[in-house]
Amino acid sequence: MAGQTIINISNRLPVTITSDGVSKSSGGLVAALEGLDRDRYNLKWIGWAGGDLPDAQRQQQLSEQLQSQHGCIPLFLPREVANAHYEGFSNSSLWPLLHYMPLNFRYEAAWWEAYKTVNEQFAELVLKHAGDDDLIWVHDYQLMLLPGLLRQKRPDLRIGFFLHTPFPSYEVFRCHPRRIELLEGLLGADQIGFHTFGYLRHFRSSVLRLLGRTARIMRIEQPGPDSYLGVYPIGINYPKFAEGLTSPDHARRVTELRNGYGQAKVLLSVERLDYTKGIIHRLDAIELFLEESKNAENHKFILVTVPSREGVEQYQNLLEEIEHRVGRLNGRFATLKSSPIKFIHGSVDFPELLALYSLADVCLVTPLRDGMNLVAKEFIAAQQEDPGVLILSELAGAAEELTDAIQVNPFDARQNAAAINTALAMPLEERRRRIETMRRRVREVDARHWARNFIDELIARPVEPTPAAPTDALAHLLDARRAGKSIHLCLDYDGSLREIVEDPDAAAPTPELSQLLDDLQNAQGIQTTLISGRTQEDMDRLLGRWRFTLIAEHGAATRLGAQWRRHDGGVDLAWKTPIRKLLEHYTQATPGSFVEEKPTGMVWHYRSADPEFGQWRAVELAGELTTTLANDPLQVRHGRKIVEIAPSLITKGRA
Repeated sequence: MAGQTIINISNRLPVTITSDGVSKSSGGLVAALEGLDRDRYNLKWIGWAGGDLPDAQRQQQLSEQLQSQHGCIPLFLPREVANAHYEGFSNSSLWPLLHYMPLNFRYEAAWWEAYKTVNEQFAELVLKHAGDDDLIWVHDYQLMLLPGLLRQKRPDLRIGFFLHTPFPSYEVFRCHPRRIELLEGLLGADQIGFHTFGYLRHFRSSVLRLLGRTARIMRIEQPGPDSYLGVYPIGINYPKFAEGLTSPDHARRVTELRNGYGQAKVLLSVERLDYTKGIIHRLDAIELFLEESKNAENHKFILVTVPSREGVEQYQNLLEEIEHRVGRLNGRFATLKSSPIKFIHGSVDFPELLALYSLADVCLVTPLRDGMNLVAKEFIAAQQEDPGVLILSELAGAAEELTDAIQVNPFDARQNAAAINTALAMPLEERRRRIETMRRRVREVDARHWARNFIDELIARPVEPTPAAPTDALAHLLDARRAGKSIHLCLDYDGSLREIVEDPDAAAPTPELSQLLDDLQNAQGIQTTLISGRTQEDMDRLLGRWRFTLIAEHGAATRLGAQWRRHDGGVDLAWKTPIRKLLEHYTQATPGSFVEEKPTGMVWHYRSADPEFGQWRAVELAGELTTTLANDPLQVRHGRKIVEIAPSLITKGRA
């Protein structure tokens, strides 16, 4: 098949396997990838097969069937490992924190071991099937280690990762005991996608604070290829909805539902059963609305919850509480003619769901936190001549796109009750205007647009040198040694030979580095020069015992043998007095920063400051210094966690 091969990897395959055979599953990700142009893309899918299938012969048969008929490559997992990975670590540990609900967070070491094991098995399966030019696309929080595992084994692969949930603020994510491993796993990807810029910003902040990496707005700088960040709000399969609305069967279903509810206003709520969806809070708002309504019997609330994670106690308790609340409200507000709430705990097929969307006068989408929420977009796609009104949580990712919805704080029951009244009283022309504006967005930025945008940007990312690039330099040096040529090595100290540390005075050579320097000193035919921005006193203290040429203060002083020679004679240092005051001002305003004064220069360090605040103040300081010193023979360097001012005539190269 022609086109780019994409290996799509998610926790579950897009199929359902039963004793009766294999059938396609539905879902937003499935719909998004179904719409890809098959002339441009050749799609393979890797995921857990579901269930427990220990029989090796049956596994082989099923694998062959899935690959030949559905383009799917299954991973088989023992039930206990799958449960610890999915219900345990993924949904009892990661899910609550990603959705800002640390009180629901649980952690067990055995879950973490299962999570690692499953990610490693996914990596083995991907590497078995990945060709040289294949594009790897990993999805969601169940596989956060996978990009890093793939990068270690195959640095040549082009890897994308998309997170379908929110990413929380650093203060929330830092609570996780395995936060470092999870972030490092994600940074194995060339491109990491999020629904909103807010999620991207939180991820970047966590990387800065927990890993100490250097980051630009949309890129994390790495020792190997950088990780690019992007915003890709997922959409729905809009053509499927447009086609469904024109079906004669659709009109019949809507008529039947309308006849069943008479003249009552229909208020619809559809979601998967989950504590993040705000169902209890929504019932609080419904209760307030019914209390204040003079004609409660003229309103019908339809609450549809799709079963989810039924083996988890938290979800069982949630279902019991919802059923109790619905029963109490129906008992309180029911009349001889009707009850106000119809609760459906079960799946609804697409034709019935489309009819419900079309019928609804109001759609209540009020999760406490949601990565995107496609129900809101599906409702909009289903509206026709007499459209309904969308009430949308401002804490759902969709709120950034669907700005013509009535947006509410899902925790404020009274505001939500008032929003219901506003929606029911809204004039037809305003309803049409709001829906049409949002429908245009839903139609144009649909699921296919989301998938194509992510894939095309991943393909277009620049191919950067990998950590293997120094191999060429090594080969060149070895050839020179074999030919008997002399070699002169000029080696930078801080950040090259020795990694940057919080306390600059603590950056003494490690045992491994000391052994390397001993070997270089004893090697015949190799001359070594060590270069640093440090003072000559620092260079003597840290490196003085080796007989190398030393260059200090970026070229202000040179040690040949045992004697230092200064190169700053006659340099005017009058600029230091006003600049010292400026640097002290920034130090006072930036906790964790300090000023280092050298004979010919001054340095403002911010390595111990808050990473984002320090970077922001450093950019501001560098700009102010550049303007202030524009007519002076000085240079301003904004380096790794420093801003340095030094005479222009003093450079490493000149020394």
